[in-house]
Amino acid sequence: MTVLANTPINNDAKNVLSQFAATGVQSSFHGRHIEPQIMLDLNGSNWRLKDYELRGGYQALRKILAQGEEKSPDDLPVVGMTPDQVIAEVKLSALRGRGGAGFPTGLKWSFMPRMFPGPKYLVCNSDEGEPGTCKDRDILAYNPHIVIEGMAIAAYAMGIKVGYNYIHGEIFEAYERFEQALEEARCAGLLGDRILGSDFGFQLHAFHGFGAYICGEETALLESLEGKKGQPRFKPPFPASFGLYGKPTTINNTETFAAVPWIINHGGDKYLECGKPNNGGTKIFSVVGDVNLPGNFEVPLGTPFSKLLELAGGVRTGRKLKAVIPGGSSAPVLPGTTMMDITMDYDAIAKAGSMLGSGAVIVMDDSRCMVKSLLRLSYFYQHESCGQCTPCREGTGWLWRMVDRIEHGKGRAQDLALLDSVADNIKGRTICALGDAAAMPVQGMLKHYRDEFEYHVDHKTCMVPQ
Repeated sequence: MTVLANTPINNDAKNVLSQFAATGVQSSFHGRHIEPQIMLDLNGSNWRLKDYELRGGYQALRKILAQGEEKSPDDLPVVGMTPDQVIAEVKLSALRGRGGAGFPTGLKWSFMPRMFPGPKYLVCNSDEGEPGTCKDRDILAYNPHIVIEGMAIAAYAMGIKVGYNYIHGEIFEAYERFEQALEEARCAGLLGDRILGSDFGFQLHAFHGFGAYICGEETALLESLEGKKGQPRFKPPFPASFGLYGKPTTINNTETFAAVPWIINHGGDKYLECGKPNNGGTKIFSVVGDVNLPGNFEVPLGTPFSKLLELAGGVRTGRKLKAVIPGGSSAPVLPGTTMMDITMDYDAIAKAGSMLGSGAVIVMDDSRCMVKSLLRLSYFYQHESCGQCTPCREGTGWLWRMVDRIEHGKGRAQDLALLDSVADNIKGRTICALGDAAAMPVQGMLKHYRDEFEYHVDHKTCMVPQ
């Protein structure tokens, strides 16, 4: 049976869902960013091309293509930039991939064989499915042109003519918004053949994904783009040599592309100064969980966690900080006391024993049972495993069933050692990193909060007051 758009049933459903629809006010338009670059001057309604150009949009693209009215300090016309100069500037900036791995962006771009005699592809990974992460959808919804401009600059630097933005299936509104922005850019001559009258052409398309977490893995994303089942590929070969349709492909995260126009406009050295050595620029952190004012906060890399927590309104009123997962659900948990002493950058968090990852900062107060928290995480990973690798397909189910047993008072003395063993046998033994993502939360919880698991096993109940 087909339900018409104006039927009472559909309208009732819309009324219910509208209560939970985010407008950006809750997440990004709070005025508590520190030196923002991507989120600067956004209000939710100024996402169109004319608004973006008023904020200096597409000046970076004009600069590299030697277009526009810009003058140098000596009042001479801007002469443009070669692809090598663009890549050198991005290398100088110390921009690292904002999707999770933190790989140097300029170095990744240099891997692309620019003289390859045939098609090459550029792909934006907007498949934002990491629990706790909500930054990319806000960029796509409220500043889509900054991603388009960043991708056009990247395509110019690597000699690429065609690109795709793979957008998570559960953020359809962001997909529709990005499509509108693409059409604006095409009509203005900022995409297509002979962009801004130059010899450079770039075709960019949006692709609506299907909501599978596994498609955030770059090779599974490529499989999905090709119309196949979203399952990771063996590496090598790497996408830079054998990617989309078997051709050289470069893949970067939404936020990574969004950072590029600022770098070109202001210089890689200025971008590096915004952060700290080996960690250039700003980063958008999605602070969620037990805080008074959750949301997205753009701050320079190297900002103390204590300051980020302050921006989010501090720990939930009346509670104390217990633990933090600093890089999305796949990162190992860290005790609250440890987090209060470190800065938010790739190297500091890695030294503390976790990962910056996607930038989702999951805050947990003293009311949280870590066994129950791990139960929810392990359920997610066993549900989202694509099933291709035996250690992941079978192991994630084992992890969930054991944690479920412990949580419901049926745990056995040997279960903790078995949890450690299963996690060890998953980690590093799968085609992609989902196996690691499932194992690391288990290992982190057992490392720092083993006493809670032991109490559950011994007393068949939780040690945290309910």
